Amino acid sequence: MTLTGPPLSKSITLIAILESAGTARRFIRDVLGDRYPAVEVVVLLTSELMANAVRHSRSGSRDGGQVTVTVEVGVGVVRVDVVDEGSELEVPVVVDRGDVFCEGGRGLWLVRELAAEWGWGDGEQGRRTVWFRVGARR
Repeated sequence: MTLTGPPLSKSITLIAILESAGTARRFIRDVLGDRYPAVEVVVLLTSELMANAVRHSRSGSRDGGQVTVTVEVGVGVVRVDVVDEGSELEVPVVVDRGDVFCEGGRGLWLVRELAAEWGWGDGEQGRRTVWFRVGARR
């Protein structure tokens, strides 16, 4: 996929349940298409951040909580923002791989290892954004 013209930006707001990670993956594939060079990495990292938002934010701890996924496609780069309702207790922490057989705890480690760059920040109304960028040649 080669982008010509202005950058593309699309968003989807989902109910904060684990099943929404599948919807987020399909959304990314729909925006990028299967021929985008780094689509598998972008899909994986988006899924990890969606699951984190559901498990560790106010979005996932209340009925009707929401998470918004925004994908921006530019020349040679994709940025994904996952915005949840924040958390008073949790801050994004990358843990060492530790036990390779454990079922959780590696989401941000994957983001750190596979993304060109990533970060997070708190915004208005207590919302938190965790984002990453991936180059087209991954």
